[in-house]
Amino acid sequence: MRISEIHPIIYHTRVAQKRLFRRLSDMAPGKNFASKIQADDLPVMCSKHSSLLRRTLGSSDPQLQENKVVNLSIASPTIDGILIKPGQLFSLWRQVGRTTAKKGYLEGMQLSRGEVSRGVGGGLCQLSNLLHWMVLHTPMIVAERHHHSFDPFPDDNRVLPFGSGCGVFYNYHDLRFFNPTDITFQLRVKVGENHLRGNIFSDIAPPNTYHIVEKKHRFFRENDKTWRENEIWREVIDRSTGNVVREELLMKNLAEVKYELNFDVAACNV
Repeated sequence: MRISEIHPIIYHTRVAQKRLFRRLSDMAPGKNFASKIQADDLPVMCSKHSSLLRRTLGSSDPQLQENKVVNLSIASPTIDGILIKPGQLFSLWRQVGRTTAKKGYLEGMQLSRGEVSRGVGGGLCQLSNLLHWMVLHTPMIVAERHHHSFDPFPDDNRVLPFGSGCGVFYNYHDLRFFNPTDITFQLRVKVGENHLRGNIFSDIAPPNTYHIVEKKHRFFRENDKTWRENEIWREVIDRSTGNVVREELLMKNLAEVKYELNFDVAACNV
């Protein structure tokens, strides 16, 4: 057991300490954060994705889904149109800021310390998931990404591979990515009636396109627990020829399954 789990006061003190350390580290010289917002789209579309706003997540309160839509509607405009110029670093939390009730954020679902909980501003993982997936289809480099240590709900209308998302918690569990190229990229995100939609544009076309592949996905039992694991790979494709230049292992995922499976675990390994 971690010391921060012994008493709520210790936990909140530790959170405040980590947030202070993050603020201080971001003040260090040499960090060039993206911040400029441009209303007009850059000319080249590099990637796009949309995700369903309302999903059935176990026995969770449906109102939390509606609150999440409100939270996403507040957070998305802080990112929409931002330019990531050569040598710049994007930080989700530097753009969104702290999610407080004063700003209009509502109580939503959060995944924290191995449990599903409620908290003001909950649900922004859907935004970080969308951004992360789109960035994987560009030459930008993911500099910080946090994966949940547990799988809380069975798949329901899941379109992305398990483990391809990322968890965020203000401000030290962030989604950050760096632009190492001479290309300027632009993020666009909009909350529609039923979907969160995103695009990444650029000023010139990158030399490669990208295809994400899931490998070695399986469920298994160990120490009286059910686990889920996989690997996420990326095919780098030459834009001019369509040939696969190389394959890259992006991440290996392992998470405890928190729900009952309706199939034989031993028969589902792939």
